[in-house]
Amino acid sequence: MDFFPLYLSLKVAFTATLLGLVVALPLAWWFTRHNHPVVRFFNSLTNLPLVLPPTVLGYYLLVLVGRNSAMGRLYEKITGQSLVFSWQGAALASGIVAFPLLVSSLRNAMGNISPDLVSAARLLGRNNLSVFFTIVLPLAWRGIISGVALAFARAMGDFGATLMVAGNIPHRTETMSIAVYDAMMGGNMAQANALAAIMTVVSFAVLILIYGLETRVRHEHDPSLE
Repeated sequence: MDFFPLYLSLKVAFTATLLGLVVALPLAWWFTRHNHPVVRFFNSLTNLPLVLPPTVLGYYLLVLVGRNSAMGRLYEKITGQSLVFSWQGAALASGIVAFPLLVSSLRNAMGNISPDLVSAARLLGRNNLSVFFTIVLPLAWRGIISGVALAFARAMGDFGATLMVAGNIPHRTETMSIAVYDAMMGGNMAQANALAAIMTVVSFAVLILIYGLETRVRHEHDPSLE
């Protein structure tokens, strides 16, 4: 069995999750601290990939980063290669698909932090950056790990948007989900079953991790649940 799709899926999912986390952490904290219309607008915009059909999302991404777009030309000028039909394009597409799940998990984790702790830290002279790194992140770490795990699994399993942006080029942009589709369409059911089984095991392991972390959080807040 060809293990390149597994390697590529792990590479794409890791890159997508890492880049998404850099953006999601401050964004989720901003969503948690404010509730004015501008914040609600951006919160809705962040969740848009959850409800858009993957082909529509992929189309928007092609318009945004394709070779005829300003962003696509800038990327090609800097790197010397096109973003579409590349593993980087696959990471971008899968990362945007997984981004709403990551932001939502981080927002829930940060929203459970007592405002009194944040207020007390500010009264002691801490600035916003110090509060974020010394109070928010240490207290929300379990929720952050849950969000990262969920986003990683979602990015690893994306099909529609990734196919639209990165295409299906063997040993270049063929991720696990695309490889399952190719194997099934080619009549290679043994390979399709094996790849699907790997994806199922990874997804199930992620769900067990998330459930375990959520259970520990609930027990910390209510020891009577033991």
